[in-house]
Amino acid sequence: MAQKSELIVGLDIGTTKICTIVGEAKPHGAIDIVGIGIAPSRGMRKGVVVNIESTVASIKHAVAEAEKMAGCEISQVYAGIAGGHIKGINSHGIVAVKNKEVSQADVARVIDAARALAIPLDREVIHILPQEFIIDDQDGIREPVGMSGVRLEARVHIVTGAVTSAQNIVKCCQRCGLAVSDIVLEQLASSESVLSQDEKDLGVALIDIGGGTTDIAIWSDGSIVHTSVVSIGGDHITNDIAVGLRTPLQEAERIKQAYGCALQSMVGKDETIEVPSVGDRGMRTLSKQLLTEIIEPRVEEMFALVQQEIHKTGYADLLASGVVITGGATQLQGMAELAEDVLGLPVRRGAPRGFGGLSDAIQNPIYATGVGLVVYGREHQGARYFKLREANVYSKVKSRMRSWLGDIF
Repeated sequence: MAQKSELIVGLDIGTTKICTIVGEAKPHGAIDIVGIGIAPSRGMRKGVVVNIESTVASIKHAVAEAEKMAGCEISQVYAGIAGGHIKGINSHGIVAVKNKEVSQADVARVIDAARALAIPLDREVIHILPQEFIIDDQDGIREPVGMSGVRLEARVHIVTGAVTSAQNIVKCCQRCGLAVSDIVLEQLASSESVLSQDEKDLGVALIDIGGGTTDIAIWSDGSIVHTSVVSIGGDHITNDIAVGLRTPLQEAERIKQAYGCALQSMVGKDETIEVPSVGDRGMRTLSKQLLTEIIEPRVEEMFALVQQEIHKTGYADLLASGVVITGGATQLQGMAELAEDVLGLPVRRGAPRGFGGLSDAIQNPIYATGVGLVVYGREHQGARYFKLREANVYSKVKSRMRSWLGDIF
């Protein structure tokens, strides 16, 4: 198979599934989806690698499937990262403008100033996301390069994660023969594929409900102002069904996908389902309402935790566009309606749209992160923002001194 350099590959390493999306960059920012590979995820727990061998095997399976469909060899990927270890913080930096006109070097310096936070040794910066620039008290500037002024300020959102979690993702990819072009926060990737620019500008909360975690990203004025992770997801619903109906986990997942509903009012009293028992016991016929009675409280709890997180940030009143839910667990019937009841905001279910190629195949919330990674890769080709912490302190000090001397002379 020939390698196609113009292809961009997103690798969504999730708790329940690993998804590989191959996109082909077209003129004017368009993207054609040309390959999809999906495999059950084994070796992940709550978005974090717990078994490298199992994760590597799952990645290989998903990548091979996507390669076969796209007719190419995959060597580089944009990998997603999630998990309870992810933390986001807003920061602010100020620098003096050289030569009275803002240059790219001034922008780099002010972002460097904004990232000058005391970050623990076990954590690493994954993203520095500019929110706005301020030149001599003129705020709301998105692109400051070329503008006149003497003082440049930047407001940024800094996302950090555990060094070991990021290293394990890179290690798994490398053992599959894949180079990691960048590591991308999963809710940032999902935002790229399911949110419209109007929603980002007016204010919106994206809630990406995966198997092990629920990822939250709040947008206002076209930029991310808050990111966080709630350690509860679709797997918790599956576990509740397995315990409540006394059925194996695999069957509980099948029943959830086939018959699951998050609102009891949407289920008829006479509807029934066939439920396999544990061991050699036979099938049982149970009321579908019993299944919904198990699912609804867990989903309600999930959205109550999300509501707490949104109100804690102080951005609840800025969400003029409401809430967009995406991710595999949102396929449950009645999920959007229950979310509206709990959050008190308009809610819609988001899926990737506006892409060419296999557009019909990807119009499903489970592909939101994978497709979003491709979009992110298209917009940031050639720029790698995430770098693993350097082991050699001498080389780090030397590079910093070279940078300082370059600024002076």
